[in-house]
Amino acid sequence: MTLPETIPVRYTEEEAGYVSFRPLVRQIFRLNELLDMVVSVTGKDHERILQIMRSGTIVFHFYRYWWQGFEIAEAELNALLARFPDPDPSRAFRSEECSVVLIEDSRAPPRPPIEISRAVASRTGIFRRRSFWGALAAAAAVGPVKYQGYSYARRADLYRLELTAELPTALIAAAARAPRNLRRELGALERASRIVFVCPRSGA
Repeated sequence: MTLPETIPVRYTEEEAGYVSFRPLVRQIFRLNELLDMVVSVTGKDHERILQIMRSGTIVFHFYRYWWQGFEIAEAELNALLARFPDPDPSRAFRSEECSVVLIEDSRAPPRPPIEISRAVASRTGIFRRRSFWGALAAAAAVGPVKYQGYSYARRADLYRLELTAELPTALIAAAARAPRNLRRELGALERASRIVFVCPRSGA
């Protein structure tokens, strides 16, 4: 079976548990565009990709998408996925290449991570010579920072810094000197167990 070059897709905002009355939008996707969206959700999980392509529906960034489902042979899928990056634990961590940190709490019940951008965390003021991002980079330099994997949704490598007993105290102190609009979010450090550095991969 020949794979379609273009796929008519409908989508609307997802309303969990309810029938949506929001308008449907129609758009033409190229096959690689549709696969790019699916891989952002599934990673390179062949079974999930094949099932989603066959069923013709996916939720992505709070929108539900529909299309006429179709089959993809395993060999064809392998060829399509070859252009997507793979996790690479040999990639050295460089804090200057990271754009975002995720502050995670491993305690139950799980909470969504707090996302802090480098642009915001790098701001300083008249009485603040060192930014909060500088404190994060210093903590990462002490480490150890471990490779966690590749995020297809973010097109980035992820590096994990487990927080020991001393690190949260130092970071909380640095957060107290952060810009006022950032301090509230940084309150999550009091219950944080790890920080994940998101480092976009060039050309991915």
